[in-house]
Amino acid sequence: MTGASPSLSDLLRRARHILLDFDGPVCSVFAGLPAAEIAERVRGQLLAQGEQLPTQWSTEKDPLALLRYVADTRSDLVPGVDAALTALEIEAVGLSQPTPGSRELLLACADSGRSVSMVSNNSGAAITAFLAAQGLNGYVAGVFGRVPGDPSSMKPSPRLLLEAMEAEATKPEQCIFIGDAARDVEAGEAAGVATIGYANKPGKDVRLADSGAAAVVYSMRTIADAVT
Repeated sequence: MTGASPSLSDLLRRARHILLDFDGPVCSVFAGLPAAEIAERVRGQLLAQGEQLPTQWSTEKDPLALLRYVADTRSDLVPGVDAALTALEIEAVGLSQPTPGSRELLLACADSGRSVSMVSNNSGAAITAFLAAQGLNGYVAGVFGRVPGDPSSMKPSPRLLLEAMEAEATKPEQCIFIGDAARDVEAGEAAGVATIGYANKPGKDVRLADSGAAAVVYSMRTIADAVT
């Protein structure tokens, strides 16, 4: 989809509450501090504590996946790993810039009376830090990052979406979720919310469509224009 097609316009026309994923649609969290480096630094802290790392931990380049692995096998380490990851995410977002079109989307939602909630597997502290640094926190009604110390709260679980809707007293049919991964579509489906997929990398359009996204776009400006 390259423009505001009727289907995209229809999806947004009925939405009073926009649920917005953070990494991808709002900024590229790990653009300045790569995910693989963050995962390595988390491992370094574990090694410094004298921990023996399973092979799966040692080769994982996605720090969020690493957090899941730790939760699956050593739940006692989760609070420390999550806290270390949060600190590194805050450092990373300080090196990131808004995704083109994301600022315009937030402004368009405000102008049209729509509320926006951030719903993300990233830490709420990192999201809040980024929004404040960019002067965008006033355009976001709520931030729903992963629950500290509880990786099971991350998408594809619908938990964070349900909490965001409860906070704004909105029903699924009054909402739309914007995300860039199949797990976002799965979380939206589990919460009863239609998802607009943001295909910011080659091949994502097919994966998002196959996962059941109600529409797929290639630019956040496309969504901002449709809201406007």
